[in-house]
Formats: sequence, C-alpha cells, structure tokens
Amino acid sequence: MQGKVVVVTGATSGIGEVAAMRLAGQGARIVFIARDPARAETTLAKLRQAGPDAAHRAHMADLSLMADTRRVAAEIAAAEPRIDVLINNAGAVFDRRVMTSEGLELTFALNHMAYFVLTEGLKARLVGSAPARIVSTASAAHQGARLDFEDLQSSRSFIALGVYGRSKLCNILFTRELARRLAGTGVTANCLHPGVVATRFGDNTGGLLRLVMPLVKRLSISPERGAEAIVYLAASAEVEGVSGLYFAKCTPATPSAAARDDAAAARLWEASERLAGAAA
Repeated sequence: MQGKVVVVTGATSGIGEVAAMRLAGQGARIVFIARDPARAETTLAKLRQAGPDAAHRAHMADLSLMADTRRVAAEIAAAEPRIDVLINNAGAVFDRRVMTSEGLELTFALNHMAYFVLTEGLKARLVGSAPARIVSTASAAHQGARLDFEDLQSSRSFIALGVYGRSKLCNILFTRELARRLAGTGVTANCLHPGVVATRFGDNTGGLLRLVMPLVKRLSISPERGAEAIVYLAASAEVEGVSGLYFAKCTPATPSAAARDDAAAARLWEASERLAGAAA
C-alpha cells in the first residue's frame, strides 16, 4: 500500500477508523469524508501518527444527501490525480422513519445512495488509476430481506432492522452490478460482512433498539477484528483481480438468493440513477 491513495467513508470511528489506521500504517495516504469537524480532526491526528509520511486529508460532507455526496466526490476527484482504493463504509440504523430534504428515507439514503453517488463521482479516477479496488461494507443482515421496488423509501411499513437489512441487500446488489459494469477496466468491486462488531453503530437510535444494542455489543467482536476484512479486500494480493463477490470476514461466501438476483441488481441500478439524476 506504500504511496497508494485510499478514500474512506465512515473513518472517524469503528471498523472504518481501524481500517484507515492500518492502511496508513502500511504506507497508504488516507482521504476520508466526515460530517463532524471535531471528530475529523481527531482522526487526522491518529492518521498522522499511524502514517506520518503521508499528507492525509479530511473532506466534510453529509453523505445522507446526494447533492453533498456529489459535491464532495467532485472535490476529491479534482484534488487527487489518482485513487487506488475506495472504501464505502459509512452507514447506520435508525429507529424511526426520517425523510431527507431530498425526499429519501434516511437509511436508504445513507446506506445505499451514498455508496452509489460517491462511487459514480470517483469512478473515472479509479479507472484511470487501475488496477484499483472498490470495497463496500454490507452485512449478513441482508439475509431474509427483499426489495419492494414500488416502495424503496419504506413508506408502507417501517421496521428499523428490516429497513436496515434491505439497505444491506442493496449494497450487495450494487456491488454485483458495479462489478459487471467495470469488467475489463482493471477496477474490482467486492463487498463484505465484517461480523457483528461492537462500535458506535446504533448509538443514535432510540426506543427498543437503544435497549437492545448494548446487549448485542456484549456478544460482538472488536472493531480491530471487524476491520480485518476491509483491509484484506483493500490491500491483499490474494484478491487481486477478484470482483463481484461477497465476503464473510475474509472468506468468499454465498449471499442470499435475493442478493444473487442479477435482474434485481440491474433494476436497483436504474432506480438509483433516476433518483440521483432527479437530485442533480
């Protein structure tokens, strides 16, 4: 990873922060997107300790907004002559249905559309830097989920963990279609389930979820272990040229039947293009 440029979302805490530190320690220059300036400065200070020879950089944006994601992608593309790895990792679960100012349900907006819009905005840089990699954090929570293309914004029913699971299904379908579209460019796209990790994930929820999350975290693995799959897919020679796969930790795994539906993957891509275009 010496001298390589890695763009990371969700790098100010949890597995994203651990992965960023490890990659910086291997010689990578980390460019990350954050929403909170104070936390961004804290992460920058840690990165400078982990990889003191690289000019790590933070960009500020609200990734739940497509316009802001598109803006920050353009800023990064303009500032970075090359991008070797993009790590889509930012995500959250919400206990109630909240709509963004752009008319999207917040879970769908942050967990899926941010991946889609940011990747589209940086794709030309990644292709121009090939061989390059795109790594997206999905989850085993996709198991049992199904997409209702007539209700991607969960207006008919909102059950927090069900909506989260659908967003993680979107991550896998997005990766499959992205890999298909990138075939022959030298850019690979893979996604992963990091394991159930004890992080800040779920801390912003209320109600029953807020009561359940501390119990879940007691049975969870550490962020250090959870970050292993991200680092593996970003840096390991073992996955050079491997694309379109879902990994459980560091091992290729078979996702659900719904996550292997290539027609649904193409349909989700088309729907995402329409949504992103409407907000342009």
